[in-house]
Amino acid sequence: MEKKAALAGLAALSQETRLDIYRLLVERGPAGLAAGDIAGRLNLAAATLSFHLKELRRAGLITCRRAGRSLIYAADFRAMRGLVGYLTENCCGEEACDSTAPRPHLEEMEA
Repeated sequence: MEKKAALAGLAALSQETRLDIYRLLVERGPAGLAAGDIAGRLNLAAATLSFHLKELRRAGLITCRRAGRSLIYAADFRAMRGLVGYLTENCCGEEACDSTAPRPHLEEMEA
């Protein structure tokens, strides 16, 4: 993944409603959800949802397909893996990463 694509993905996810939508779609898996179901689950107006879905699609993080009269949105897992890979490709520099190490608590990170 190139830096420009990573920035677009991170920018799209840096907004609370879009992050909620994306997490819902990731949870749902490849089957995705109809736009109306997303709106209902997150209590969003259609116009608001449409705006945020457009931004997530522009960033390449979600896909859309038609099923009858419904638009079905799903997380693009290849794009998600690409973004996570971009963020971790230089993980720990020259040292081996220990993915089993406990995560530091927020207080420890701020210290």
